[in-house]
Amino acid sequence: MSTTRPKRNPLAPTPPALLPPVPRSRAALGLAAAAAAGRFALQRCESCGKVQYPPREICAFCLGDALRWGEVARGGTVLAATTVRISADPYFRRLMPWRTGLVRMDAGPTVVAFLHGALAAEGRARLALRLDKAGQGVILALPEEGTAAMNDDPVLRELGCAPAQRRVLITDGRAPFAAALTRAFLDAGAASVFVGIAEDWRPLPDFAALDDPRIARVPLDASDAEAVHRAAASIGGRVDILVNTTWHQRPGDILDRQDTIFSREEMEAAFFGPMRLAQSFGPAMRSLAGEAAFAPCAWVNILSVAALAPAPGFAAFAAAQAAGLSLAHSLRRELRPLRVVNALVGPLDDVWHEHVPPPKLGAIALARAIVAALEDGIEDLAIGDVAQDILARYRDDPAILLREA
Repeated sequence: MSTTRPKRNPLAPTPPALLPPVPRSRAALGLAAAAAAGRFALQRCESCGKVQYPPREICAFCLGDALRWGEVARGGTVLAATTVRISADPYFRRLMPWRTGLVRMDAGPTVVAFLHGALAAEGRARLALRLDKAGQGVILALPEEGTAAMNDDPVLRELGCAPAQRRVLITDGRAPFAAALTRAFLDAGAASVFVGIAEDWRPLPDFAALDDPRIARVPLDASDAEAVHRAAASIGGRVDILVNTTWHQRPGDILDRQDTIFSREEMEAAFFGPMRLAQSFGPAMRSLAGEAAFAPCAWVNILSVAALAPAPGFAAFAAAQAAGLSLAHSLRRELRPLRVVNALVGPLDDVWHEHVPPPKLGAIALARAIVAALEDGIEDLAIGDVAQDILARYRDDPAILLREA
């Protein structure tokens, strides 16, 4: 991104974190679910085959009630474009000017969409579903071919969370993927990366090759409430993207363990630690989310896909991860307008999965997927072949998946 981060005026009042209009029909929530997963899905009538927009309960062509969500062609042609310069809505008023237009989709419907600044009037467009700050799905029309300055557009900045020029907190520098995440954010143009260190007297071998002035180590131990409060008081107002990397995993099913020591540590890392982080960092990030251009925008949780169905040999860990996923779903509501990203991962390529057959997930692939999800405005993603397979089977029929586990 070529746009540089402006300095905050300490004497200027903090603008409120406003939300766009929230009310939607239950049918329209399908747009949000598709946008959160990075899909471009609309309703299609099973009786006449017509694609529907806006979402509805009954087909507008044949009055059939069998409407199913599915991927449709993303192409379209801009029919008309305009730039809105005055708005009565408080949220949109601060974003003016704002481009909108009519786009005739190759799939059939004509839609009102937000238009990227580089999109020519009456030109071809590539359509995408994005989440707005209220967590609702909106249609965005983009140029067919991307450019180096794509993310400079104010519409994309508002609907995404590109790491460029933003300040990132990696909560646990000792996580097996912390160093790769740090490098990925730096490569994406992050202004700075704070790396939380619980025991600073212990070396961090994974960071030995990372010599960058944008990296700052901060004392942070998610298991210690006072340490979390101190860290939030020190840097809480300077964090735009928080990546919760608190991770503790040990093999063992429920009956294999003769006590609850390891299970308590896993629950501490998956649930109580993130709760402390949210209680300390969340209010400051949420209150500053109304700032222009580079406001705090995202809370990222890295969770095992075992949260959906327990993996053999890691049942106790899976239970803790399920608690962490439930916490993340609640934070999605409480932290709006921040984007809460849940990244589900399969078995990692680490010492605790040496006995697990491949495929296994490497740290670099995990880090790149998270950065890409932030740039594309995705909230729900599965990283790696195993996680993607389990998530697909969960969406198809969770009862069958649980029986297979």
